[in-house]
Amino acid sequence: MSVRVRFAPSPTGFLHIGSLRTALYNYLFARHHGGTCILRIEDTDRTRFVEGAIEEQISSLAWAGVTFDEGPHVGGNYGPYTQSERFDLYREYGMKLVDNGTAYYAFDTSEELDAMRQRQQAAGIAPKYDRSAMRNQYTLGEDETRRLLDEGAAHVIRLKVPLHQDVRFSDVIRGEVIVNGREIDDQILLKSDGFPTYHLANVVDDHLMEITHVIRAEEWLPSTPKHIILYQAFGWEPPTFAHVPLLLNPDRSKMSKRHGDVMVRDFARKGFFPEALVNFVALCGWNPGSDNEFYSMQDLISSFTLERVNKAGAVFDYQKLNWMNGEYLKQRDAQDLARELHPLLVERGYPHIEPSYVADVIVLVRERVAFLSDVVEFADYLFGDVLPPLSDEASALLSGNDKISVAIDSFRKGLVPSVLEDADAFKGLAQQSAEAAGIKMGALLKPLRLVLTHREVGADLFRTVQLLGLERCLSRLDAFLSPS
Repeated sequence: MSVRVRFAPSPTGFLHIGSLRTALYNYLFARHHGGTCILRIEDTDRTRFVEGAIEEQISSLAWAGVTFDEGPHVGGNYGPYTQSERFDLYREYGMKLVDNGTAYYAFDTSEELDAMRQRQQAAGIAPKYDRSAMRNQYTLGEDETRRLLDEGAAHVIRLKVPLHQDVRFSDVIRGEVIVNGREIDDQILLKSDGFPTYHLANVVDDHLMEITHVIRAEEWLPSTPKHIILYQAFGWEPPTFAHVPLLLNPDRSKMSKRHGDVMVRDFARKGFFPEALVNFVALCGWNPGSDNEFYSMQDLISSFTLERVNKAGAVFDYQKLNWMNGEYLKQRDAQDLARELHPLLVERGYPHIEPSYVADVIVLVRERVAFLSDVVEFADYLFGDVLPPLSDEASALLSGNDKISVAIDSFRKGLVPSVLEDADAFKGLAQQSAEAAGIKMGALLKPLRLVLTHREVGADLFRTVQLLGLERCLSRLDAFLSPS
């Protein structure tokens, strides 16, 4: 049987980085096996609906390179299945369970349910629907139940959990799972407004869409016994389950904004390359079985197996992600990066810089930055003629030593076009200038960088001077030697 998986987000917010990983694992698994990956929007809880969330989630997934094979055909692309358009279907299947005795009507009011929970908490019992003490068709009897239904009394339909047997299922990642029926709540399947709950809609859709593997976050693991009972109630074969570990903050708490970005669009806006983010996220909880840290999407597809997904939660290391993005920056074509950087250069007031020059700047400084946008900040002295003021410490260094002024003056007099063409000639001029002032060459290079860039650190000084060009270098040296 062909592999069929689904990614089934809810439109209750924008795409979380953990949801991206779940979608990615489904995508990789399907592609690895030559199967089908379906997108399904699970929007049965209309009270938590966030306007624009569906569109944002699909857009973020597309940005990351996660695509889908099946769903309603919209505008030349496959859109998502949407559960809110299938409510009649879920009601039909919910009633089938009532008819075969695996689900039942319950008429309890919210006040009665609150009182039940308070009694249970006072007795030290975990809150769970008490089928034997509440108002449902088993305590009311069939005649009273029918009368209430005929009168249109508000009611829900609950799953009838078999209390005296264990629920067993096998999880690819977690192994054999056994839960006693007494620990499982009689879950509401159809609410009083006729809308289905997540549990009913999820199981019905997975069966009708012939899903073979359910790959989802471990937070859904406690719901799986209910789903197994539903499959059994319908007489359906359940899919294979794989519950992936949560992403954790550095303190091993559940990932939250308190420690950094958590929405995919936040990472995109910050300037992460989608390839870097996907590579990093794939390795959060999955062990490829090698020391290699860099994987293209095709590499991931070729290597991915559920058996190598870890049980333990995966710490999301923001520093390592920054490093990985920097590594991808080094590998990207500089001309392509120059085109990507152009809008930011325009925004910063540099609209007319030649793309080839921008590419040269990127090649020079990208070893020292993690994001493309950092290039403009780090190397602003290579784009504009107006330099920021020197720091107090830098000003003190340059003004407090006459030998440095003598060395820089000597360097200025020897700076001719041929020096900018040869690294050895540049080094020789710096050496001669330092010797003329009675200092070591190392003592000249930092002040020289400060004069030319107003920065204490930077890329290779010779290449920096080359890109600045003779005219700008002389102008900046003269401004230091003869301040107005």
